[in-house]
Amino acid sequence: MHGRPRKAPKPEEEAASVAKAQKLRALQTQFFSFHHNKIYTKEAVELSAKLLEINPESYTAWNYRKLAVEHYLSQPDCNPDLIKSVLDDELRVVENALRQNFKSYGAWHHRKWVISKGHSSVNNELRLLDKFQKADSRNFHAWNYRRFVAESMKRSEQDELKYTEDMIYKNFSNYSAWHNRSVLLSALFEKKAEGFLSKEKVLPEEYEFIHQAIFTDPDDQSGWFYHLWLLDQTVTTDSPLLASSWPGHGYDVLLVEDRCYNGSAFSPFTALHSDSGSFPIVLYFNQPVGGVSSSTVTVECGFNKNEDLLWKPLSASNSQTARVWVAHLKIPSSDLHSTVEVSVGHSKGIISTRGFEYSHPSMFSFKVRVQPMERDFSQVSVAESISLREENFKIYGTQSEESIINSFNQLSIKNGHESTASNWRSEALAKEIECFRELLSLMDCKIGKLTLARLLMAYDVMSYPFANKLVHSEEVLELYSDLMKLDPTHYQYYKDEHSMVLLQKVTSSKESLLQHCFQYKDSVSSAICGPICLRLNNLSLSRMGAFEKLLWVQMLDLSDNELQSIEGLEAMQLLSCLSLRNNKLRSLTALEPLRKLKLLRVLDISYNQIGDHSIDTTRYLCSSPLSHSVGSESNKDETVTSGVALIDNWEAFYIFKDFNLNQLDIVGNTIADEKFKSILVKIMPKLKQLDGKLLG
Repeated sequence: MHGRPRKAPKPEEEAASVAKAQKLRALQTQFFSFHHNKIYTKEAVELSAKLLEINPESYTAWNYRKLAVEHYLSQPDCNPDLIKSVLDDELRVVENALRQNFKSYGAWHHRKWVISKGHSSVNNELRLLDKFQKADSRNFHAWNYRRFVAESMKRSEQDELKYTEDMIYKNFSNYSAWHNRSVLLSALFEKKAEGFLSKEKVLPEEYEFIHQAIFTDPDDQSGWFYHLWLLDQTVTTDSPLLASSWPGHGYDVLLVEDRCYNGSAFSPFTALHSDSGSFPIVLYFNQPVGGVSSSTVTVECGFNKNEDLLWKPLSASNSQTARVWVAHLKIPSSDLHSTVEVSVGHSKGIISTRGFEYSHPSMFSFKVRVQPMERDFSQVSVAESISLREENFKIYGTQSEESIINSFNQLSIKNGHESTASNWRSEALAKEIECFRELLSLMDCKIGKLTLARLLMAYDVMSYPFANKLVHSEEVLELYSDLMKLDPTHYQYYKDEHSMVLLQKVTSSKESLLQHCFQYKDSVSSAICGPICLRLNNLSLSRMGAFEKLLWVQMLDLSDNELQSIEGLEAMQLLSCLSLRNNKLRSLTALEPLRKLKLLRVLDISYNQIGDHSIDTTRYLCSSPLSHSVGSESNKDETVTSGVALIDNWEAFYIFKDFNLNQLDIVGNTIADEKFKSILVKIMPKLKQLDGKLLG
């Protein structure tokens, strides 16, 4: 058991263990002989029972007994009495095995298999479960089996809910009972059972129930986990919503073909270079969804057919569900002035991963103007480069504030139904905040501080959806700072949460966001369009977030932070220049989100930790040539490309092969030796500058 110190075995215990092992080996030898020769005599079956009584984890023995049962039941002289006798024997063997180890996976699975034959009493199963749950009320195997039995006997969720309540009152620390309660309530909400049609009445009562456990023993984690589940149920809407889009509603988008625009009436936040004959339309939902297609999203314009649009999910894997979806709208090469209308969800088919349909259709429109090429690029110096360093920026002038304010206001999708639907949620959160402030006034509780931080952020997001105002952000940041000091074991988790809250604060208002917007010194560079850079450098960020507010960003400076991952950055489809200089990226696979940024031309990943670690653990979390993600679209027989041995450099090949970079900085990483740089040049033939040096 957990927490119990091991004691050295006594001589007589060692002798008994040796004897048991010898007996087990003898039984296994004989058993395998019977199994391989398909012998199902009474003697052979009884021997398997003896083996399982000693070792209930012998999966082969359980499977052998299944084969033996099927053998007996297929005999011509089989009758109901024989069937009952055979199955009763199986239940007896399982029960004996469970007495030896009532956490045996094989035994519980075999019992389910026997019961599914339909010749046993489920009432007897409940009596057996009572015995085992009295011996160990938190045995999750027994609770899983109880759900199976309850479903088999059509026992109502309400009756089972009452049972979990009784078990919890006997022991507040019964995590399995709390978990079972969350499973039952989820099923009742989904069925819209009587008394559970709305969460508005049920969840406040559940909060009162959990308070008894938390205030009785604040150090016990069982109740806190259930409270976290309740919080998720409170803040998460069932039906998915469209949170933001690019272009935003009312945008005037200028597409330029030479990366220089001369129309002062257009905001640099909505000017976009396009050398591919298309530009992205990005949909950002509040939760992962599937089913986004030309039949569920209609795009009406005078220069493109809706059915020609291909919507793709932007996710770390090749999953067909994602928060972010993108389609590329083709544009004519000549002058164009047109209005584009996008309708989302007016036809059914968009469904969340939780199984709920997109039930709040929305629409946004924007104008598009195309500016043909006006410069002779033969006169542009190939030495022209972008450097996202301090000396190359100036504060974005106050005279231009109106452009960012308008862009910011137009980015988010306003869901009018949210206001009234969220009233009870805000009230429930307000009561919880008051409750936990009281708890923390009585004691210094780490998990209480964490819960209060979560509640405050949830309350701000729920109560101020239109004002984009975070009233409690400073208090939440202070709570996470305290937790980093109080609980160093979980420092990284608190640090990540602190980073997320800080980004929410920065992007929550026009004023705070404007403080991080800077103008690039060379406003007529051919390497960029819209020379406004969002500088989130030197903020000690360990994790990125708030992407729904950053879809407009084309230049992003994340240098001098503590980022180990850039997951989610794939949502920023307009990025053309990105600095990740001086962070803590440990591997090339950490760059995988950048593969989906088709407009990215300038990338700085210098002075990270790429190559410091001989074993890249992220490859098991992310992707490899043998997985379902990176490289899955490539030819598996391809082993050499442009003289690059794929077997030795698959990370570099699969990460960089789809990039269309003009400029890359990788100096300061252990991996960045001359040999590796030569490999990069072969993988990316369009690369013009590497670590500040021109390529021939």
